[in-house]
Amino acid sequence: MRLRRFVNQPTAALAVATVAVYLLVVVGATASLADAAEACSSWPFCAGSLTDPAVAVAVGHRLLAALAGIAVLGAVVVAFRTDTPRRVRAAGVIALVLYPTQIAFGAFLAMGLSSLPVPGLHLAVGLSIFASLVVALAWQLEAETGGADDPLSAEEVEPVSTEEEPEESPTPLAERPLAARLKLRAFAYFRLMKPRLMWLLSLVAAAAMALAAGPALGVRTIVFTLGGGVLAIGASGTFNHVLERERDEKMSRTNDRPIVTHQIPERNAVAFGLVLTVLSVVAFLQLNPLTAALGVTAILFYSIIYTLLLKPNTVQNTVIGGAAGSLPALIGWAAVTGRIDVAGFMLATVIFVWTPSHFYNLALAYKEDYARGGFPMMPVVRGETTTRKHILLWIGTTLAATTVLIRLTPLGWIAAVTTTVLGTVFLWAAIRLHREQTEQAAFRAFHASNAYLGTLLIAVVVDALAF
Repeated sequence: MRLRRFVNQPTAALAVATVAVYLLVVVGATASLADAAEACSSWPFCAGSLTDPAVAVAVGHRLLAALAGIAVLGAVVVAFRTDTPRRVRAAGVIALVLYPTQIAFGAFLAMGLSSLPVPGLHLAVGLSIFASLVVALAWQLEAETGGADDPLSAEEVEPVSTEEEPEESPTPLAERPLAARLKLRAFAYFRLMKPRLMWLLSLVAAAAMALAAGPALGVRTIVFTLGGGVLAIGASGTFNHVLERERDEKMSRTNDRPIVTHQIPERNAVAFGLVLTVLSVVAFLQLNPLTAALGVTAILFYSIIYTLLLKPNTVQNTVIGGAAGSLPALIGWAAVTGRIDVAGFMLATVIFVWTPSHFYNLALAYKEDYARGGFPMMPVVRGETTTRKHILLWIGTTLAATTVLIRLTPLGWIAAVTTTVLGTVFLWAAIRLHREQTEQAAFRAFHASNAYLGTLLIAVVVDALAF
């Protein structure tokens, strides 16, 4: 009975095939598999002994390829045996047709029979199969769970109520002890710096430094890079508070911010942001001019390009704004090398493409709030169905970009296992979001995205420094 229920579930079949192919592609991208291919130069069977770790890896990869192929075939069969949209079937057929090509490139790679750049082509075809399955899964979920969504305007949602008074009036600030006043004021300035963003962005810079330097990474570089980064994030957050103060007042999640509640005057906040900017530049200059220039670029991009131009004016604000979150990767890389290499740019790309899949969940949870603030977020302008589909597509893009990063760097099994396991959790959360369509499901997917990137970055640091 359970098998029959599974066979009649195109979404489940596509999800299994997608995860199986992703695992296959990630394993194929690791440096360990390249070593295994040299130890096992025959195909389809391996003449070596399974007691040799390299041979065992090669044999395991070929068995995984066979299982993944069965999963892809099964997904396509299920799609044709059930009432699925034509485009879902077409995407599945593309994946199935590409699979023999992937197998052929794998055979050529194992036996060394081709002068073509087989490893690159092998990865490209594998990612194409994965992309086809992700698109098929997104379209299938859209057909199963989607509906007609109309744009949401500020006039259609109730404004934030400001009439409720607390049962007991708090003691006025001027009447409190000096220590209490200083503590509250210090905390208000701390909130201006958006501390919730600091841990993840600092991890991005740390991963970049670890990849660029390896075990030779020095304490001085770490201190000035992360110190300058925290100051730059604080400056960006402060300017964002100042520039969005009027919109923040209209939104329930932001109407308690220090400038909105007049805990900190606007003039003082601007001065505080400028001080943080100068201090961040001073810290970055202890490393090299490129790092300082990238730090200033990050502050200007988030404060001016994103806050003033993108966020209030275009539905693509989250996508383009992802550049702000990706800059710490370039800063961390430049801090070590004084330049930007392909691998550093690829790490920045992972952060860039992860951003929409992360913040679209938050936009879903706070859809009405963003409408009150007048922000053209994806759920407000395009609706929830389109937003959920885009979340899944951007998850696939993130997983693909991470695979390319692993292929371009010496990252090994720690990063590979992390992106596969946490990527599967992230994908599962997105599928549940399609099914449940609740605020709780949106927050679950939001936290899953945080867990994916945070754990991946830690894995990159450990992988780069330990091995």
